[in-house]
Amino acid sequence: MVESSKVLYEDDEHQYIWFGWEDPDTDESLVQSNQVLVINQDQGYLFDPGGAFIFSEVAAEVNKYIPLEQIRYLLATHQDPDVLSSVTLWLKATNARLLVSRLWIRFVSHFGFSDNSRLVAIEDRGKMIKLPGGGEIVMLPAHFLHSEGNFCFYDSRSKILFSGDIGAAVFPPGKRYLMVENWEEHLPYTEGFHKRYMGNNVALRKWVAMIRQYPLEMIVPQHGAIIGKEHIPEFLDWLENLECGTDLLDDYYGF
Repeated sequence: MVESSKVLYEDDEHQYIWFGWEDPDTDESLVQSNQVLVINQDQGYLFDPGGAFIFSEVAAEVNKYIPLEQIRYLLATHQDPDVLSSVTLWLKATNARLLVSRLWIRFVSHFGFSDNSRLVAIEDRGKMIKLPGGGEIVMLPAHFLHSEGNFCFYDSRSKILFSGDIGAAVFPPGKRYLMVENWEEHLPYTEGFHKRYMGNNVALRKWVAMIRQYPLEMIVPQHGAIIGKEHIPEFLDWLENLECGTDLLDDYYGF
Protein backbone atom coordinates (compact mmCIF):
# COMPACT_ATOMS: atom_id res chain seq x y z
CA MET A 1 0.00 0.00 0.00
CA VAL A 2 1.43 3.38 -0.99
CA GLU A 3 1.67 5.67 2.04
CA SER A 4 -1.26 8.01 2.71
CA SER A 5 0.87 11.15 3.13
CA LYS A 6 4.40 12.29 2.42
CA VAL A 7 6.26 15.58 2.90
CA LEU A 8 7.71 16.43 -0.52
CA TYR A 9 9.41 19.69 0.51
CA GLU A 10 10.21 21.33 3.84
CA ASP A 11 12.11 24.35 5.12
CA ASP A 12 11.82 26.43 8.29
CA GLU A 13 8.58 28.13 7.24
CA HIS A 14 7.14 26.01 4.45
CA GLN A 15 5.93 22.45 3.85
CA TYR A 16 4.50 20.80 0.74
CA ILE A 17 2.60 17.62 1.70
CA TRP A 18 1.14 15.00 -0.63
CA PHE A 19 -1.88 12.89 0.32
CA GLY A 20 -2.87 9.86 -1.70
CA TRP A 21 -6.24 8.33 -0.97
CA GLU A 22 -7.66 5.03 -2.10
CA ASP A 23 -9.53 2.14 -0.51
CA PRO A 24 -8.08 -1.18 -1.68
CA ASP A 25 -11.11 -3.04 -0.32
CA THR A 26 -13.62 -1.36 -2.63
CA ASP A 27 -14.34 -1.94 -6.29
CA GLU A 28 -12.96 0.19 -9.14
CA SER A 29 -15.94 2.58 -9.11
CA LEU A 30 -14.08 4.82 -6.63
CA VAL A 31 -11.45 6.97 -8.32
CA GLN A 32 -8.09 7.13 -6.57
CA SER A 33 -7.21 10.76 -5.86
CA ASN A 34 -4.34 12.85 -4.54
CA GLN A 35 -4.59 16.00 -2.47
CA VAL A 36 -1.88 18.52 -1.56
CA LEU A 37 -1.50 20.70 1.52
CA VAL A 38 0.88 23.66 1.50
CA ILE A 39 1.69 25.08 4.93
CA ASN A 40 3.39 28.47 5.02
CA GLN A 41 4.12 29.80 8.50
CA ASP A 42 0.88 28.84 10.30
CA GLN A 43 -1.50 28.98 7.32
CA GLY A 44 -2.72 26.10 5.17
CA TYR A 45 -3.67 25.89 1.49
CA LEU A 46 -5.45 22.68 0.44
CA PHE A 47 -5.48 21.71 -3.25
CA ASP A 48 -8.37 19.63 -4.69
CA PRO A 49 -9.84 18.56 -1.33
CA GLY A 50 -11.55 15.54 -2.88
CA GLY A 51 -14.88 13.77 -2.87
CA ALA A 52 -17.41 13.78 -0.03
CA PHE A 53 -16.87 10.04 0.50
CA ILE A 54 -13.25 10.55 1.60
CA PHE A 55 -13.67 13.75 3.64
CA SER A 56 -13.22 12.11 7.05
CA GLU A 57 -10.04 10.29 6.04
CA VAL A 58 -8.46 13.31 4.35
CA ALA A 59 -9.43 15.69 7.16
CA ALA A 60 -7.93 13.36 9.77
CA GLU A 61 -4.68 13.12 7.82
CA VAL A 62 -4.51 16.89 7.22
CA ASN A 63 -5.13 17.50 10.93
CA LYS A 64 -1.89 15.64 11.71
CA TYR A 65 0.00 18.53 10.09
CA ILE A 66 -2.15 21.60 10.85
CA PRO A 67 -5.38 22.34 12.76
CA LEU A 68 -8.25 22.59 10.28
CA GLU A 69 -9.13 26.10 11.49
CA GLN A 70 -5.75 27.28 10.16
CA ILE A 71 -6.58 26.39 6.54
CA ARG A 72 -6.84 29.71 4.72
CA TYR A 73 -7.84 28.61 1.22
CA LEU A 74 -9.22 25.60 -0.60
CA LEU A 75 -8.08 25.60 -4.23
CA ALA A 76 -9.95 23.58 -6.86
CA THR A 77 -8.45 22.85 -10.26
CA HIS A 78 -11.94 22.38 -11.70
CA GLN A 79 -15.51 21.34 -10.89
CA ASP A 80 -15.54 17.54 -10.94
CA PRO A 81 -16.97 15.67 -7.92
CA ASP A 82 -13.69 13.85 -7.23
CA VAL A 83 -12.15 17.31 -6.83
CA LEU A 84 -14.87 19.24 -5.06
CA SER A 85 -17.88 17.31 -3.78
CA SER A 86 -16.49 17.49 -0.21
CA VAL A 87 -16.47 21.30 -0.34
CA THR A 88 -19.56 21.74 1.87
CA LEU A 89 -17.91 19.67 4.59
CA TRP A 90 -14.60 21.51 4.31
CA LEU A 91 -16.24 24.94 4.41
CA LYS A 92 -18.16 23.92 7.52
CA ALA A 93 -15.07 22.45 9.19
CA THR A 94 -12.83 25.46 8.42
CA ASN A 95 -12.95 29.22 7.93
CA ALA A 96 -11.35 28.82 4.50
CA ARG A 97 -12.42 30.43 1.27
CA LEU A 98 -12.72 28.46 -1.96
CA LEU A 99 -10.84 29.48 -5.11
CA VAL A 100 -12.28 28.02 -8.32
CA SER A 101 -12.67 29.08 -11.96
CA ARG A 102 -15.22 31.81 -12.55
CA LEU A 103 -17.07 29.31 -14.76
CA TRP A 104 -17.87 27.08 -11.78
CA ILE A 105 -18.72 29.58 -9.02
CA ARG A 106 -22.47 29.19 -9.61
CA PHE A 107 -22.18 25.40 -9.66
CA VAL A 108 -20.75 25.10 -6.15
CA SER A 109 -24.22 25.45 -4.61
CA HIS A 110 -25.12 22.09 -6.20
CA PHE A 111 -22.70 20.49 -3.74
CA GLY A 112 -24.86 21.91 -0.95
CA PHE A 113 -23.16 25.21 -0.09
CA SER A 114 -24.42 28.67 -0.98
CA ASP A 115 -22.43 31.23 1.07
CA ASN A 116 -21.08 33.23 -1.85
CA SER A 117 -18.99 35.41 0.45
CA ARG A 118 -16.55 32.50 0.79
CA LEU A 119 -16.22 31.81 -2.93
CA VAL A 120 -13.47 33.50 -4.93
CA ALA A 121 -13.48 33.36 -8.73
CA ILE A 122 -10.24 32.65 -10.58
CA GLU A 123 -10.32 34.66 -13.79
CA ASP A 124 -9.33 32.90 -17.01
CA ARG A 125 -5.71 34.08 -17.05
CA GLY A 126 -5.09 32.97 -13.49
CA LYS A 127 -4.38 34.43 -10.07
CA MET A 128 -1.58 34.54 -7.49
CA ILE A 129 -1.57 34.22 -3.70
CA LYS A 130 1.36 35.82 -1.88
CA LEU A 131 2.42 33.64 1.03
CA PRO A 132 3.11 35.28 4.40
CA GLY A 133 6.49 33.60 4.80
CA GLY A 134 7.63 34.37 1.25
CA GLY A 135 6.89 32.86 -2.13
CA GLU A 136 3.57 32.49 -3.88
CA ILE A 137 1.03 30.03 -5.18
CA VAL A 138 0.37 30.73 -8.85
CA MET A 139 -2.88 29.53 -10.45
CA LEU A 140 -1.92 28.78 -14.06
CA PRO A 141 -4.46 28.30 -16.87
CA ALA A 142 -5.02 24.74 -18.06
CA HIS A 143 -8.28 25.29 -19.92
CA PHE A 144 -9.77 22.38 -21.90
CA LEU A 145 -7.30 20.00 -20.22
CA HIS A 146 -9.77 18.43 -19.40
CA SER A 147 -12.24 21.04 -18.12
CA GLU A 148 -13.06 24.25 -19.96
CA GLY A 149 -12.40 26.14 -16.72
CA ASN A 150 -9.27 24.44 -15.41
CA PHE A 151 -6.14 25.49 -13.50
CA CYS A 152 -2.96 24.00 -12.10
CA PHE A 153 -1.15 25.34 -9.04
CA TYR A 154 2.54 26.21 -8.89
CA ASP A 155 4.24 26.65 -5.52
CA SER A 156 7.24 28.89 -6.12
CA ARG A 157 8.91 28.01 -2.81
CA SER A 158 9.15 24.27 -3.45
CA LYS A 159 9.04 24.54 -7.26
CA ILE A 160 6.36 21.84 -7.33
CA LEU A 161 3.45 21.94 -9.77
CA PHE A 162 0.08 20.44 -8.83
CA SER A 163 -1.20 19.65 -12.32
CA GLY A 164 -4.68 18.30 -11.63
CA ASP A 165 -5.75 15.79 -14.28
CA ILE A 166 -2.77 16.58 -16.49
CA GLY A 167 -0.30 13.78 -15.82
CA ALA A 168 -2.93 11.57 -14.20
CA ALA A 169 -2.45 7.82 -14.29
CA VAL A 170 -4.90 4.97 -13.69
CA PHE A 171 -3.36 1.87 -12.10
CA PRO A 172 -4.76 -1.65 -11.87
CA PRO A 173 -5.77 -2.64 -8.33
CA GLY A 174 -2.74 -3.08 -6.10
CA LYS A 175 -0.27 -1.72 -8.67
CA ARG A 176 -0.09 1.93 -7.61
CA TYR A 177 3.31 3.47 -6.81
CA LEU A 178 4.29 6.85 -5.43
CA MET A 179 6.94 8.03 -7.90
CA VAL A 180 7.46 7.44 -11.61
CA GLU A 181 10.67 5.42 -11.90
CA ASN A 182 10.59 4.58 -15.61
CA TRP A 183 8.67 6.76 -18.07
CA GLU A 184 8.21 4.10 -20.73
CA GLU A 185 6.84 1.62 -18.20
CA HIS A 186 4.56 4.31 -16.75
CA LEU A 187 3.15 5.38 -20.14
CA PRO A 188 0.51 2.60 -20.49
CA TYR A 189 -1.11 3.79 -17.24
CA THR A 190 -1.42 7.39 -18.42
CA GLU A 191 -1.75 7.38 -22.25
CA GLY A 192 -5.37 6.26 -22.60
CA PHE A 193 -6.56 8.73 -20.00
CA HIS A 194 -4.91 11.67 -21.76
CA LYS A 195 -6.14 10.72 -25.21
CA ARG A 196 -9.73 10.79 -24.01
CA TYR A 197 -9.78 13.47 -21.30
CA MET A 198 -7.54 16.18 -22.77
CA GLY A 199 -9.22 18.60 -25.19
CA ASN A 200 -6.79 18.56 -28.11
CA ASN A 201 -3.14 18.96 -29.03
CA VAL A 202 -3.48 22.73 -29.54
CA ALA A 203 -4.42 23.16 -25.88
CA LEU A 204 -1.65 20.80 -24.77
CA ARG A 205 1.00 22.70 -26.70
CA LYS A 206 -0.15 26.00 -25.19
CA TRP A 207 0.07 24.54 -21.69
CA VAL A 208 3.46 22.90 -22.24
CA ALA A 209 4.94 26.15 -23.59
CA MET A 210 3.74 27.98 -20.47
CA ILE A 211 4.96 25.32 -18.02
CA ARG A 212 8.45 25.28 -19.55
CA GLN A 213 8.89 28.84 -18.28
CA TYR A 214 8.83 27.65 -14.66
CA PRO A 215 11.63 25.82 -12.81
CA LEU A 216 10.21 22.48 -11.70
CA GLU A 217 11.34 19.91 -9.15
CA MET A 218 8.20 17.73 -9.37
CA ILE A 219 4.80 17.50 -11.02
CA VAL A 220 2.04 16.15 -8.79
CA PRO A 221 -1.15 15.08 -10.62
CA GLN A 222 -4.52 14.58 -8.95
CA HIS A 223 -4.52 10.86 -9.80
CA GLY A 224 -1.62 8.43 -9.86
CA ALA A 225 2.12 8.91 -9.39
CA ILE A 226 4.38 11.92 -8.86
CA ILE A 227 6.60 12.84 -11.82
CA GLY A 228 10.09 13.70 -10.57
CA LYS A 229 12.46 16.25 -12.10
CA GLU A 230 14.35 13.67 -14.19
CA HIS A 231 11.17 12.58 -16.01
CA ILE A 232 9.55 16.00 -16.52
CA PRO A 233 11.26 16.64 -19.93
CA GLU A 234 10.01 13.25 -21.20
CA PHE A 235 6.52 13.98 -19.95
CA LEU A 236 6.35 17.44 -21.54
CA ASP A 237 7.81 16.22 -24.84
CA TRP A 238 5.22 13.45 -24.93
CA LEU A 239 2.32 15.82 -24.20
CA GLU A 240 3.51 18.28 -26.81
CA ASN A 241 3.13 15.67 -29.54
CA LEU A 242 0.05 13.82 -28.27
CA GLU A 243 -3.09 13.65 -30.39
CA CYS A 244 -6.09 13.63 -28.08
CA GLY A 245 -9.69 14.74 -27.62
CA THR A 246 -11.07 16.48 -30.68
CA ASP A 247 -8.01 15.39 -32.70
CA LEU A 248 -9.50 11.88 -32.54
CA LEU A 249 -13.15 12.63 -33.30
CA ASP A 250 -13.29 10.13 -36.16
CA ASP A 251 -12.32 7.36 -33.73
CA TYR A 252 -15.13 8.24 -31.34
CA TYR A 253 -17.91 8.79 -33.87
CA GLY A 254 -17.02 5.95 -36.19
CA PHE A 255 -17.61 7.76 -39.52
